[in-house]
Amino acid sequence: MVEHHGSQCGFCTPGIVLSLAGLYENSQSSDKAIDRESVCDAISGNLCRCTGYRPIIDAGLDMVRTAKDAQFIELMSKNDNIKSQLLAFKEVEKPASLSNQSYLQPMTLAELLQVKTAHLDAIMIAGGTDLMLENTQRFHDFGTLIDVSHVAELKQIQCNGTTLTLGASVTYSELEHFSKTRYPHIYNLLSRIASRQIRNRGTIGGNVANASPIADLPPLLLAFDADMQLVKTDGSKRVVNINDFYQGYKTTVLAKERGKDELIASFDLALSKLEQFHRFYKVSKRMEDDISSVLLAVRFELSDDKISDVRFAFGGMAATPIRAKNAEQSLVGKNINDEQALTQAIENLRRELTPLSDMRASSRYRLDMACNLIKKAWLELNGTQVPTFSGHALSESMLSLGNEITGQEGATHA
Repeated sequence: MVEHHGSQCGFCTPGIVLSLAGLYENSQSSDKAIDRESVCDAISGNLCRCTGYRPIIDAGLDMVRTAKDAQFIELMSKNDNIKSQLLAFKEVEKPASLSNQSYLQPMTLAELLQVKTAHLDAIMIAGGTDLMLENTQRFHDFGTLIDVSHVAELKQIQCNGTTLTLGASVTYSELEHFSKTRYPHIYNLLSRIASRQIRNRGTIGGNVANASPIADLPPLLLAFDADMQLVKTDGSKRVVNINDFYQGYKTTVLAKERGKDELIASFDLALSKLEQFHRFYKVSKRMEDDISSVLLAVRFELSDDKISDVRFAFGGMAATPIRAKNAEQSLVGKNINDEQALTQAIENLRRELTPLSDMRASSRYRLDMACNLIKKAWLELNGTQVPTFSGHALSESMLSLGNEITGQEGATHA
């Protein structure tokens, strides 16, 4: 970082150095090369307003050369000694002050239900990427925390022939890895969610149960009509479709009776629907590590050259994630290239939706954007190559196009 002039004011530098150090160690353990994309991914959660990212990226790419220097090798050997001491420290018995069972980590669903029954006032935590803001921003102290991030039944990603089951404690990064070759459009959306650090912690279930209107995964699940497996602390289970889950702002159907709290166990997505045409478009002020102004999840089911079913699911538009059902119906039964049906769908969308206005976007902007994104999906359905950038690092060939690409993206999002 010093050699490449990557640090100026210093506020963000410690986090950047740690992110790059983590990338280096992971590359050594997995024997993966460090390239531009991996460097950009590693520092995507570190916001720097001073240098621009070019010198920081140069520093990251130069780690491989630096790692061969004798001075660096000596330093790393010292770090190895420190690591061994830390590992030995972990084996020491916890002090009495930490053994008051204020933090519990069950490993199975049965253990989780048992622990929750014994600690009725305990709060369940998965990645904690949103919950812990209550502590850091509002100074709220928690009593007993039950960590659900290691519960085996909640960590599954499993295909049983007709259904893809995603456990509620599956992280964004784990789903990202799973979908990279199987479902590239899901993979590209996940790359736009927060940063690598957050994706390593945040979970699918947490994103849904938090009931935020600007959450990125609920529209995706709405597009695929996902079924949710819910479990109460008394062991009883029920299935709720994602379309029936949200009741209002920050309000869901999850039971919160004392002693009968309910949690999300998993999500079931039909493989047949995952095979249909689907797209996800996220509009935000920054490409990475930003909240959606508008998010659209689209699915078209086709029968010959006709549209037999449609899903337009939006995030960031209202008090809850919503579907534009009237706009959907305008295209059902129509030919895929029927422009008149598309025009009618957009007109119905304008009558159907009344988006909110806030610091991220005005109601008018959101509505115009929603209409344009539906047209974008329709164009892609009909084979038009529409520029769409994921959150993954742009290739050198893309960067060399300069303003030409920027202009295209701006036109697409206008």
